[in-house]
Amino acid sequence: MTQITNGSSVSVNYTGRLEDGTIFDTSLQEGRTPLTATLGQGQLIPGFENGLIGMAVGEKRTIQIEPKDAYGELNPQMVTEVGLNQVPEGVKEGDMLQGQNEYGPVQVTVKEIKESSVIIDMNHPLAGKKLIFDLEVVSVD
Repeated sequence: MTQITNGSSVSVNYTGRLEDGTIFDTSLQEGRTPLTATLGQGQLIPGFENGLIGMAVGEKRTIQIEPKDAYGELNPQMVTEVGLNQVPEGVKEGDMLQGQNEYGPVQVTVKEIKESSVIIDMNHPLAGKKLIFDLEVVSVD
């Protein structure tokens, strides 16, 4: 049976959850298909790739990924304050907005709304979190 190695093209079903059990993504939702990627090309977060190494078709595994091998630690420099006039009217704490930086579009989370300004967080929503994935290998090439 072919085992996954660096450079393998794989198709895998997954469910990603946080330590509190909250599911943040799954390929098992109706209308979704298994995740397909080639390992070693930077298409997946490092911890996800490493968790697949050595698995074979039909094998199931649960992996835990520390923040450094997922979306990184929270970076306080990526939290900033902008004028209330720079966000859409009616925005609420917790809303996700699309912003722009020197590298292109970026998603930001509204952390706090003040009288004349808004605190936004440009960290990835999963930064600083340990991720748990239930994996099932569908194919390996």
